[in-house]
Amino acid sequence: MTPVLPNAAARRLFLHLHGLGEVPAGPAKGADLAALIARIGFVQVDSIPTVERAHHMILFARRPAYRPPALKRLLERDRALFEHWTHDASVLPIHLFPYWQLRFARDAGRLHGNWKRWFRDGYEAQFDTILNRIARDGPVTSSDVGEGEARGRGGWWDWHPSKTALEWLWRTGQVQITRRDGFQKVYDLTERVIPPAHRLPCPPVDAVVDWACASALDRLGFATPGEICAYWNAVTPQEVRAWCKAELAAGRITELAVEGADGSHRHSLARPDVPARAAAAPEPPARLRVLSPFDPALRDRARAERLFGFHYRIEVFVPEAQRRHGYYVFPLLEGARLVGRIDMKARRDTGVLQVRALWPEAGARFGAGRMARLAAELDRIARFAGCDRVGFDDGWLRGVLT
Repeated sequence: MTPVLPNAAARRLFLHLHGLGEVPAGPAKGADLAALIARIGFVQVDSIPTVERAHHMILFARRPAYRPPALKRLLERDRALFEHWTHDASVLPIHLFPYWQLRFARDAGRLHGNWKRWFRDGYEAQFDTILNRIARDGPVTSSDVGEGEARGRGGWWDWHPSKTALEWLWRTGQVQITRRDGFQKVYDLTERVIPPAHRLPCPPVDAVVDWACASALDRLGFATPGEICAYWNAVTPQEVRAWCKAELAAGRITELAVEGADGSHRHSLARPDVPARAAAAPEPPARLRVLSPFDPALRDRARAERLFGFHYRIEVFVPEAQRRHGYYVFPLLEGARLVGRIDMKARRDTGVLQVRALWPEAGARFGAGRMARLAAELDRIARFAGCDRVGFDDGWLRGVLT
């Protein structure tokens, strides 16, 4: 009979593995910050600073002492991290760079046909021109290349050929992001950005598959083959399924029925000791925390829905009473429960973190105690976002959405 992992234990373990199961405290720069990022695997990068950019909010939720310059130092001075693609642009520990060699090679083939359909012709002819220019003159941005080329009309993917070429060279590993000016990417040759100790040949494919699957499962605690595959997005579904089959046969992983928030059960895979580890996982602190919509604990919307009963969809352009909130509405975590979602914006010109609306989750009453915890968290978020006070729109505390 397949053992059952109760929902409460599954939540505790999942949050603990994602760095959200303990009191948010501790040092948040240098080696300590690098270790936190390695623990959670990667930090998704996003440009939208509604309150603060996603990668900064992810780290702040776990280490309130965190400030953005600490991440910039690790990336651009210490070279303890690098920026590349998982399911989206992400900051990754530098020791993972050799594994990305397989991703680079596969992307070169996979993207070729797609980019031929999506982008204007002429970008392939710019590869050598751009590489030679960077080698000769140093780092460039997309604004520095493509002199004389027709610029797009502002569409998301309407790039001029040299910008397309520059992105191609990054996606295939020939250049790397050496820094960001504001949020604009600055590219340099890979050998100038990645330290020699980490510019290693790609491990054998079997070794990359084993690393990708094992490390994903260890960070998730329990997962389906599809969830294992999606974590790093570094190997194929077929490779993941073959790995799972072999590991099951060897007894290194086992099957579990993970209880969802609604009492249903989902077939998952886990290490044999996961039930014991889940039972021993700490009870998350009662402190209320604002999470980024891109937090690694919530990135998989379907998993968040099953595990926490938290419906979080990107449908922000329909009437409020019908919508499931998305990018610009922030989840509220309290203990092992998501208790609401809050719409707010940092108005740095006036120094106000303006709360526009808060929707409690079903059964989460915002009484005096929870309101006090919310006020304390909003004060912390305001200071982090460069504001000196919190403001509230009229009627900001809403009812539960149906």
